[in-house]
Amino acid sequence: MSSLWDPSPQNGFNFKHIKQQHMYPLKFENIFKSVVWGGEKIAPFKGVETDQHNIGESWELSGVKGNESVVAEGPLAGKNITELAQEYKGALLGEKVYAKTGTEFPLLIKFIDARDDLSIQVHPDDALAGERHNGSKGKTEMWYVVQADPKAHLMSGLTREITPEEYAAKVEDNTITEVLHDYNVAAGDVFFLPAGRIHSIGTGCFIAEIQQTSDITYRIYDFGRVGLDGKPRELHTELSKAAIDYTVLPGYKTAYEHKPNQENEIVDCEYFTTSLYEIDQPVSKDMEGLDSFMIVICMEGQGELTDDKGNTVSLRQGETVLLPACTKAFTLTPEGKMKALTSYIQ
Repeated sequence: MSSLWDPSPQNGFNFKHIKQQHMYPLKFENIFKSVVWGGEKIAPFKGVETDQHNIGESWELSGVKGNESVVAEGPLAGKNITELAQEYKGALLGEKVYAKTGTEFPLLIKFIDARDDLSIQVHPDDALAGERHNGSKGKTEMWYVVQADPKAHLMSGLTREITPEEYAAKVEDNTITEVLHDYNVAAGDVFFLPAGRIHSIGTGCFIAEIQQTSDITYRIYDFGRVGLDGKPRELHTELSKAAIDYTVLPGYKTAYEHKPNQENEIVDCEYFTTSLYEIDQPVSKDMEGLDSFMIVICMEGQGELTDDKGNTVSLRQGETVLLPACTKAFTLTPEGKMKALTSYIQ
Protein backbone atom coordinates (compact mmCIF):
# COMPACT_ATOMS: atom_id res chain seq x y z
CA MET A 1 0.00 0.00 0.00
CA SER A 2 1.23 3.47 -0.82
CA SER A 3 2.69 5.41 2.09
CA LEU A 4 1.71 8.74 0.53
CA TRP A 5 -1.72 8.82 2.15
CA ASP A 6 -3.82 7.17 4.80
CA PRO A 7 -6.97 5.46 3.42
CA SER A 8 -8.46 4.78 6.83
CA PRO A 9 -12.21 5.39 7.31
CA GLN A 10 -11.60 8.06 9.95
CA ASN A 11 -9.89 10.16 7.27
CA GLY A 12 -12.90 9.86 4.97
CA PHE A 13 -11.44 7.33 2.54
CA ASN A 14 -13.27 4.20 1.40
CA PHE A 15 -10.35 2.59 -0.42
CA LYS A 16 -9.38 -0.88 0.80
CA HIS A 17 -6.20 -1.40 -1.22
CA ILE A 18 -4.34 0.95 -3.54
CA LYS A 19 -1.33 -0.55 -5.23
CA GLN A 20 -0.62 2.20 -7.75
CA GLN A 21 0.05 5.84 -7.02
CA HIS A 22 -1.58 7.39 -10.06
CA MET A 23 -4.26 5.80 -12.23
CA TYR A 24 -6.74 4.09 -9.96
CA PRO A 25 -10.56 3.92 -9.64
CA LEU A 26 -11.64 7.49 -8.99
CA LYS A 27 -14.43 8.83 -6.78
CA PHE A 28 -15.47 12.48 -6.80
CA GLU A 29 -16.80 15.09 -4.41
CA ASN A 30 -20.54 15.81 -4.41
CA ILE A 31 -21.96 18.58 -6.60
CA PHE A 32 -25.52 19.23 -5.40
CA LYS A 33 -27.82 21.68 -7.22
CA SER A 34 -30.74 23.14 -5.24
CA VAL A 35 -33.60 24.25 -7.49
CA VAL A 36 -37.21 25.30 -7.01
CA TRP A 37 -38.50 21.97 -8.38
CA GLY A 38 -36.02 19.81 -6.45
CA GLY A 39 -37.03 17.18 -3.92
CA GLU A 40 -35.43 15.55 -0.88
CA LYS A 41 -34.52 12.08 -2.21
CA ILE A 42 -30.98 12.46 -3.55
CA ALA A 43 -29.00 12.93 -0.32
CA PRO A 44 -30.68 10.00 1.52
CA PHE A 45 -30.28 7.80 -1.57
CA LYS A 46 -26.56 8.57 -1.60
CA GLY A 47 -26.26 8.19 2.18
CA VAL A 48 -24.99 11.76 2.50
CA GLU A 49 -25.83 14.18 5.31
CA THR A 50 -26.27 17.76 4.16
CA ASP A 51 -28.03 20.97 5.20
CA GLN A 52 -28.89 21.59 1.55
CA HIS A 53 -32.57 21.21 0.59
CA ASN A 54 -34.54 20.98 -2.64
CA ILE A 55 -31.67 19.17 -4.33
CA GLY A 56 -32.94 18.66 -7.86
CA GLU A 57 -29.66 17.45 -9.35
CA SER A 58 -26.52 15.72 -8.19
CA TRP A 59 -23.76 16.01 -10.79
CA GLU A 60 -21.96 12.72 -10.27
CA LEU A 61 -19.32 13.20 -12.94
CA SER A 62 -18.94 16.47 -14.82
CA GLY A 63 -16.47 18.16 -17.11
CA VAL A 64 -18.74 21.19 -17.58
CA LYS A 65 -16.68 24.36 -17.19
CA GLY A 66 -17.21 25.83 -13.74
CA ASN A 67 -18.70 22.57 -12.46
CA GLU A 68 -15.82 20.13 -12.95
CA SER A 69 -15.86 17.08 -10.70
CA VAL A 70 -13.02 17.01 -8.14
CA VAL A 71 -11.33 13.77 -7.08
CA ALA A 72 -12.26 12.96 -3.49
CA GLU A 73 -9.73 10.32 -2.50
CA GLY A 74 -6.20 9.09 -3.02
CA PRO A 75 -3.04 10.72 -4.40
CA LEU A 76 -5.03 12.66 -7.02
CA ALA A 77 -7.48 14.15 -4.49
CA GLY A 78 -8.18 17.82 -5.20
CA LYS A 79 -7.59 17.62 -8.93
CA ASN A 80 -10.58 18.09 -11.21
CA ILE A 81 -11.52 15.92 -14.16
CA THR A 82 -10.27 18.45 -16.74
CA GLU A 83 -6.87 18.66 -15.04
CA LEU A 84 -6.67 14.86 -15.09
CA ALA A 85 -7.57 14.78 -18.79
CA GLN A 86 -4.88 17.36 -19.52
CA GLU A 87 -2.30 15.35 -17.59
CA TYR A 88 -3.17 11.78 -18.58
CA LYS A 89 -4.91 12.29 -21.94
CA GLY A 90 -5.60 8.93 -23.63
CA ALA A 91 -4.57 6.93 -20.57
CA LEU A 92 -7.60 8.39 -18.79
CA LEU A 93 -10.06 8.94 -21.63
CA GLY A 94 -8.96 6.42 -24.27
CA GLU A 95 -6.87 7.38 -27.28
CA LYS A 96 -9.81 7.50 -29.70
CA VAL A 97 -11.93 9.45 -27.22
CA TYR A 98 -9.12 11.94 -26.59
CA ALA A 99 -8.59 12.37 -30.34
CA LYS A 100 -12.27 13.24 -30.75
CA THR A 101 -13.08 15.30 -27.65
CA GLY A 102 -9.73 16.59 -26.42
CA THR A 103 -9.50 17.26 -22.69
CA GLU A 104 -13.22 17.93 -22.19
CA PHE A 105 -14.74 14.95 -20.41
CA PRO A 106 -17.40 13.85 -22.92
CA LEU A 107 -20.16 12.59 -20.60
CA LEU A 108 -22.17 14.21 -17.82
CA ILE A 109 -23.71 11.91 -15.20
CA LYS A 110 -26.54 13.15 -12.99
CA PHE A 111 -29.16 12.06 -10.50
CA ILE A 112 -32.36 14.11 -10.94
CA ASP A 113 -35.19 14.35 -8.37
CA ALA A 114 -38.27 16.13 -9.72
CA ARG A 115 -40.78 17.29 -7.09
CA ASP A 116 -42.63 19.16 -9.87
CA ASP A 117 -42.98 18.88 -13.64
CA LEU A 118 -39.93 20.19 -15.48
CA SER A 119 -40.36 22.22 -18.66
CA ILE A 120 -40.82 20.44 -21.99
CA GLN A 121 -37.52 20.63 -23.84
CA VAL A 122 -35.50 19.62 -26.86
CA HIS A 123 -31.76 19.62 -27.50
CA PRO A 124 -30.01 20.26 -30.83
CA ASP A 125 -27.75 17.68 -32.45
CA ASP A 126 -24.01 18.21 -32.93
CA ALA A 127 -24.37 19.84 -36.34
CA LEU A 128 -27.00 22.38 -35.31
CA ALA A 129 -25.36 23.11 -31.95
CA GLY A 130 -22.01 23.64 -33.64
CA GLU A 131 -23.53 25.99 -36.20
CA ARG A 132 -25.53 28.04 -33.68
CA HIS A 133 -23.38 27.92 -30.56
CA ASN A 134 -19.74 28.41 -31.53
CA GLY A 135 -18.85 24.79 -32.18
CA SER A 136 -20.62 23.39 -29.13
CA LYS A 137 -21.76 19.77 -28.95
CA GLY A 138 -25.39 18.72 -29.09
CA LYS A 139 -27.04 16.62 -26.42
CA THR A 140 -28.08 13.00 -26.71
CA GLU A 141 -29.03 11.48 -23.36
CA MET A 142 -30.73 8.59 -21.58
CA TRP A 143 -32.76 8.14 -18.41
CA TYR A 144 -32.81 5.22 -15.99
CA VAL A 145 -35.67 5.51 -13.47
CA VAL A 146 -34.21 4.93 -9.99
CA GLN A 147 -37.39 5.47 -7.99
CA ALA A 148 -40.89 6.60 -8.92
CA ASP A 149 -43.78 7.90 -6.85
CA PRO A 150 -47.17 6.20 -7.49
CA LYS A 151 -48.24 8.77 -10.12
CA ALA A 152 -44.79 9.58 -11.48
CA HIS A 153 -44.71 10.31 -15.20
CA LEU A 154 -42.54 11.69 -17.98
CA MET A 155 -42.96 12.72 -21.60
CA SER A 156 -40.95 11.45 -24.54
CA GLY A 157 -41.62 11.69 -28.27
CA LEU A 158 -44.50 12.58 -30.56
CA THR A 159 -47.75 10.62 -30.79
CA ARG A 160 -48.43 11.68 -34.37
CA GLU A 161 -46.85 13.56 -37.25
CA ILE A 162 -46.89 17.34 -37.04
CA THR A 163 -45.24 20.07 -39.07
CA PRO A 164 -42.98 22.76 -37.64
CA GLU A 165 -45.79 25.25 -38.17
CA GLU A 166 -48.31 23.05 -36.35
CA TYR A 167 -45.82 22.59 -33.52
CA ALA A 168 -45.50 26.37 -33.10
CA ALA A 169 -49.28 26.80 -33.17
CA LYS A 170 -49.74 24.16 -30.48
CA VAL A 171 -47.23 25.87 -28.23
CA GLU A 172 -49.06 29.14 -28.77
CA ASP A 173 -52.51 27.71 -27.93
CA ASN A 174 -51.23 25.54 -25.03
CA THR A 175 -52.06 22.18 -26.65
CA ILE A 176 -48.55 20.83 -27.32
CA THR A 177 -48.95 18.13 -24.64
CA GLU A 178 -51.77 16.60 -26.71
CA VAL A 179 -49.23 15.29 -29.24
CA LEU A 180 -46.65 14.01 -26.74
CA HIS A 181 -46.38 10.52 -25.26
CA ASP A 182 -46.97 10.75 -21.50
CA TYR A 183 -45.68 7.65 -19.68
CA ASN A 184 -46.44 6.43 -16.19
CA VAL A 185 -43.08 5.16 -15.00
CA ALA A 186 -41.65 2.67 -12.53
CA ALA A 187 -38.19 1.91 -11.17
CA GLY A 188 -36.02 0.31 -13.84
CA ASP A 189 -37.69 2.00 -16.83
CA VAL A 190 -35.26 3.27 -19.47
CA PHE A 191 -35.75 6.02 -22.04
CA PHE A 192 -33.23 6.86 -24.77
CA LEU A 193 -33.40 10.50 -25.88
CA PRO A 194 -31.43 11.23 -29.04
CA ALA A 195 -30.93 14.90 -29.83
CA GLY A 196 -34.13 16.25 -31.35
CA ARG A 197 -36.60 14.21 -29.32
CA ILE A 198 -39.07 16.30 -27.31
CA HIS A 199 -39.11 15.30 -23.64
CA SER A 200 -39.94 16.31 -20.09
CA ILE A 201 -39.31 14.85 -16.64
CA GLY A 202 -42.53 14.79 -14.63
CA THR A 203 -43.46 15.03 -10.97
CA GLY A 204 -42.32 12.11 -8.83
CA CYS A 205 -39.45 10.93 -11.02
CA PHE A 206 -36.04 10.17 -9.56
CA ILE A 207 -33.75 9.26 -12.42
CA ALA A 208 -30.13 8.69 -13.38
CA GLU A 209 -29.23 10.65 -16.50
CA ILE A 210 -26.30 9.95 -18.81
CA GLN A 211 -25.71 12.61 -21.46
CA GLN A 212 -23.24 14.29 -23.72
CA THR A 213 -21.37 17.12 -22.04
CA SER A 214 -23.52 19.99 -23.26
CA ASP A 215 -25.62 22.66 -21.60
CA ILE A 216 -27.72 23.67 -24.62
CA THR A 217 -31.45 23.34 -23.96
CA TYR A 218 -34.38 24.82 -25.88
CA ARG A 219 -37.44 25.31 -23.69
CA ILE A 220 -40.54 24.38 -25.69
CA TYR A 221 -43.29 24.77 -23.10
CA ASP A 222 -43.49 25.52 -19.38
CA PHE A 223 -47.19 25.05 -18.56
CA GLY A 224 -47.77 28.81 -18.30
CA ARG A 225 -45.57 29.17 -15.21
CA VAL A 226 -43.80 32.39 -14.32
CA GLY A 227 -40.21 32.91 -13.21
CA LEU A 228 -38.94 34.53 -10.03
CA ASP A 229 -39.46 37.91 -11.69
CA GLY A 230 -43.18 37.20 -12.04
CA LYS A 231 -43.00 37.06 -15.84
CA PRO A 232 -43.65 34.01 -18.06
CA ARG A 233 -40.46 32.03 -18.60
CA GLU A 234 -38.83 32.47 -22.01
CA LEU A 235 -39.71 29.86 -24.64
CA HIS A 236 -37.44 29.01 -27.57
CA THR A 237 -40.14 28.24 -30.11
CA GLU A 238 -38.29 29.38 -33.23
CA LEU A 239 -34.97 27.84 -32.19
CA SER A 240 -36.74 24.56 -31.47
CA LYS A 241 -38.39 24.30 -34.89
CA ALA A 242 -35.22 23.17 -36.65
CA ALA A 243 -33.96 21.16 -33.64
CA ILE A 244 -36.98 18.85 -33.29
CA ASP A 245 -36.92 15.41 -34.87
CA TYR A 246 -40.49 15.06 -36.15
CA THR A 247 -40.16 11.28 -36.67
CA VAL A 248 -42.96 9.32 -34.99
CA LEU A 249 -42.20 5.94 -33.41
CA PRO A 250 -44.64 3.32 -32.04
CA GLY A 251 -43.18 3.83 -28.56
CA TYR A 252 -40.25 5.45 -26.83
CA LYS A 253 -39.56 3.29 -23.77
CA THR A 254 -36.49 1.06 -24.14
CA ALA A 255 -36.95 -2.69 -23.63
CA TYR A 256 -34.00 -4.65 -22.28
CA GLU A 257 -33.15 -8.02 -20.75
CA HIS A 258 -32.71 -8.70 -17.02
CA LYS A 259 -30.25 -11.60 -17.03
CA PRO A 260 -28.74 -12.00 -13.56
CA ASN A 261 -25.01 -11.90 -12.94
CA GLN A 262 -24.04 -10.68 -16.37
CA GLU A 263 -23.93 -7.53 -18.47
CA ASN A 264 -27.30 -6.39 -19.88
CA GLU A 265 -26.79 -3.73 -22.53
CA ILE A 266 -29.61 -1.17 -22.41
CA VAL A 267 -28.43 1.68 -24.70
CA ASP A 268 -25.83 1.64 -27.45
CA CYS A 269 -25.28 4.81 -29.46
CA GLU A 270 -22.49 6.91 -30.92
CA TYR A 271 -22.06 8.82 -27.67
CA PHE A 272 -22.23 6.12 -24.99
CA THR A 273 -22.90 2.44 -24.38
CA THR A 274 -24.71 1.76 -21.11
CA SER A 275 -25.34 -1.58 -19.41
CA LEU A 276 -27.08 -2.81 -16.27
CA TYR A 277 -25.69 -5.40 -13.87
CA GLU A 278 -28.05 -7.10 -11.40
CA ILE A 279 -25.77 -9.35 -9.40
CA ASP A 280 -25.50 -11.51 -6.28
CA GLN A 281 -22.06 -12.94 -7.08
CA PRO A 282 -18.78 -11.51 -8.42
CA VAL A 283 -18.89 -10.44 -12.08
CA SER A 284 -15.91 -9.32 -14.18
CA LYS A 285 -15.67 -7.07 -17.23
CA ASP A 286 -12.78 -7.14 -19.70
CA MET A 287 -11.84 -3.61 -20.81
CA GLU A 288 -8.95 -4.50 -23.11
CA GLY A 289 -9.70 -3.28 -26.61
CA LEU A 290 -12.40 -0.81 -25.51
CA ASP A 291 -10.00 2.17 -25.63
CA SER A 292 -12.35 4.10 -23.34
CA PHE A 293 -12.84 5.02 -19.71
CA MET A 294 -15.59 3.16 -17.84
CA ILE A 295 -18.11 4.78 -15.48
CA VAL A 296 -19.69 2.58 -12.80
CA ILE A 297 -22.76 3.87 -10.93
CA CYS A 298 -24.09 1.84 -8.00
CA MET A 299 -27.88 1.93 -8.14
CA GLU A 300 -28.71 -0.45 -5.30
CA GLY A 301 -26.88 -2.37 -2.57
CA GLN A 302 -23.16 -2.26 -1.96
CA GLY A 303 -19.96 -4.16 -2.54
CA GLU A 304 -16.46 -3.70 -3.88
CA LEU A 305 -14.85 -2.89 -7.21
CA THR A 306 -11.40 -4.30 -7.96
CA ASP A 307 -9.35 -3.49 -11.05
CA ASP A 308 -6.70 -5.61 -12.79
CA LYS A 309 -3.92 -3.92 -10.80
CA GLY A 310 -5.47 -5.01 -7.51
CA ASN A 311 -6.83 -1.58 -6.56
CA THR A 312 -10.02 -2.14 -4.55
CA VAL A 313 -12.63 0.48 -3.62
CA SER A 314 -15.89 0.18 -1.73
CA LEU A 315 -19.01 0.93 -3.74
CA ARG A 316 -22.44 1.65 -2.30
CA GLN A 317 -25.79 2.89 -3.53
CA GLY A 318 -25.53 6.36 -5.06
CA GLU A 319 -21.76 6.28 -5.60
CA THR A 320 -20.06 6.71 -8.97
CA VAL A 321 -16.57 5.48 -9.86
CA LEU A 322 -14.52 6.35 -12.94
CA LEU A 323 -12.13 3.71 -14.23
CA PRO A 324 -9.34 5.13 -16.44
CA ALA A 325 -9.01 3.77 -19.96
CA CYS A 326 -5.68 2.15 -19.05
CA THR A 327 -7.65 -0.29 -16.85
CA LYS A 328 -7.64 -3.74 -18.45
CA ALA A 329 -10.43 -5.33 -16.41
CA PHE A 330 -12.51 -4.94 -13.26
CA THR A 331 -14.62 -7.11 -10.97
CA LEU A 332 -17.75 -6.15 -9.05
CA THR A 333 -18.18 -8.14 -5.83
CA PRO A 334 -21.55 -7.54 -4.16
CA GLU A 335 -22.44 -7.83 -0.50
CA GLY A 336 -25.74 -9.62 -1.01
CA LYS A 337 -27.50 -8.12 -4.03
CA MET A 338 -26.29 -5.17 -6.06
CA LYS A 339 -27.38 -3.17 -9.13
CA ALA A 340 -24.96 -1.06 -11.14
CA LEU A 341 -24.97 0.88 -14.38
CA THR A 342 -21.83 1.10 -16.50
CA SER A 343 -21.18 3.48 -19.38
CA TYR A 344 -18.33 3.98 -21.84
CA ILE A 345 -17.77 5.20 -25.40
CA GLN A 346 -17.49 2.65 -28.21
